[in-house]
This record gives sequence, C-alpha cells and structure tokens, in this order.
Amino acid sequence: MSAHPDEAFLAILVQRGHLSMKHAQSLLPSLRGGEDLDDLLVQVADWEPKKVQLMRRTRGGEEPIINGYKILGKLGVGGTAEVFKARDLQLNKTVALKILLAPLARNRKSLEAFVREAKMLKQMDHESICRGYGIKRAGETIFAVLDPVEGETLQEILDKTEAPLPEDQALEVILQVAEALEYMHSLGLVHRDVKPGNIMFTPRGRAKLIDLGFCAPVGEAGPSDTAAGTKAFLAPEQALGGGVADLRSDIYSLGATLFQLTVGRLPFGDGEDDDVLRKHVMEQLSSPELKGKALSTHLQYFIEKMMAKDAGVRYQTWGELIADVSGQLEGKRTADFHSSANKSSRRRVPKRRS
Repeated sequence: MSAHPDEAFLAILVQRGHLSMKHAQSLLPSLRGGEDLDDLLVQVADWEPKKVQLMRRTRGGEEPIINGYKILGKLGVGGTAEVFKARDLQLNKTVALKILLAPLARNRKSLEAFVREAKMLKQMDHESICRGYGIKRAGETIFAVLDPVEGETLQEILDKTEAPLPEDQALEVILQVAEALEYMHSLGLVHRDVKPGNIMFTPRGRAKLIDLGFCAPVGEAGPSDTAAGTKAFLAPEQALGGGVADLRSDIYSLGATLFQLTVGRLPFGDGEDDDVLRKHVMEQLSSPELKGKALSTHLQYFIEKMMAKDAGVRYQTWGELIADVSGQLEGKRTADFHSSANKSSRRRVPKRRS
C-alpha cells in the first residue's frame, strides 16, 4: 500500500518536535482511512486551525514566517536553536534571528536559559562577542535578534579541511577569544562551554563567541548531578559535577580548544560518554604530536599550563595568559620582520666589481 501524501508532512512535525511519535502514530490509521490531516490535527491533537495553517505555510517551522522580518536563508543549526539571516523591515537592516527549537520553547529550564543568554548578549559590547538586541515572541516562536556573523565555526573549518590550523593562526584565535572571556569576567561572568563549535571565524580573521547558553555568574555552582558544558572540553572540576564556575575552568576549555586546533584531534576523545569525563579528571595529558618538532615548545607550554589538572597550576588570570600568548606572537612577528629585512637588505647590496 502506497503512503499517504501527508505522511511526509506528519514526519516533519514529529522530527521538529511539534508532535510526539506516539501521537503521530495514533493519527495514521485515520489518515490512511481517508480523513483529512488538518482536521485530525484540530480534532484529535487539539490544535487551533491557525496553528495548522502556519505549520503548513512554514513546513513545520523549517521556513519560518515572522512579521516584521524577511527571512533570507538559514545560517546554521545547533543543539538548541536554528539561526536565520533576515531583513528587519522596520529598521531596513540585516540581522540574524536565533529561533529556539519548538520542544525547548515548551521546556521551562531551556526557555529560561535562552532568555538569560539573550539578555546577557544585549548588555555586551566586545568585537569578539556576537552582539545581541533582545528577545521576542511571535505566536509560539521564541527568538533572539543578533548581529549576523558571516563565516564558519572553527569546528566546521576543522571538519572541512581535516587538518589542524597553522600554529600562529591558532594562537591568534586563542588570543582573541581570551580577550572576549576576560571582558566577560570583568562583568562577573564565566562562559562554561568554550569549544571550536562555539567560536565563529569571520572572513576578516576575527574570532567571535556565538553561544553563551551555559554562561553563569562567577562563583555559581553547576548542577550537582551532571556536568554543565560539552564533555570533550570540560575541566576536571566541571567534569565532576557541581563545580563552582571559575575563569580557570574556561582557561582549561580554551586549552583543549587550542589542542584540537593545532594537533587536529581532541585530547581525550570526542565521545559524550562518562569515559571522556573520567579521562579529564584522572588521566594526564599525553600527546606525541606536542612532543614532536612540528609544534613549538611555547605552544606545548601554553597547552600544558592551560590544561593542568590542578586549577592552581593553570593561569590564574586572563591577563597572564593574554600577555604570554601576545608576547609569543609579537616575538615571532618581530623575528620574521628582522629576518625578512636582513634577507631583503642582502639582496639589495650590489656585488663589488673587481
């Protein structure tokens, strides 16, 4: 028996979290028996006719329609939201709309975290943090308005190239992110989820933090029964759960990010299971790539200090880390300049005629 044409639309509603699988399956016999899906959604699923019409027009939210904005295309999708490029028709400017996924919009904790992030972004003004303009609601759609950020995340770049970044470029990225995190700390905040997937790299070479979903006030304890953040980048104190938010935890995660950018893999594996957390807590960092001649001893020092198991051994302030990394980059630039100047100077010296 051939499938009913509306079964594909029903699948979209399930996939996007508007209907449960159980609820959708209960509608299938009636749908296949000839009843109209729109009527079933009103009568059985208790949807308003306007909601059914909106789901049809937007393909379940895949192609959102929001009054006052013209959607220009999708910029990306994450674990909590989809981001669309749009034109603000009132202000006549291009913006990004970060739309909270439908299931999470109905979850109190997820909604509160999304609202909190939008409010924090509105208060921030730093060239390496995506600027926010507040949060809005259109029917059941909850979205934040942001500056559009062109480019790719560092994770997307790594996945596409399948090769690590050049050392100096990676350190420049780390420096810019460290300056953004220092700015956040001056506001009394720590990020708690620093990773390549949360760092956008623009065509002009600017690194920007794009996700503050786990951000918290300095000194706030995380959940006691779980670890807040992404397991592959968590500091040992975060991996244990219930740890107090601390800038040194962000420094550890930034160190793990630097490791991945320059070595090309994660320090303790890329899984999301408890074994990765155990390794962050119990195992010492070991990497033949760091010990090799391809990477500098300065880079090895940065990574090992940033990822020390004991938070007291890590950099204690962002200023210390920024001074070391910027000093290394400046030293390299100065050395390269003098080396180039000397070579150029030698080329310009005319040969003495005999």
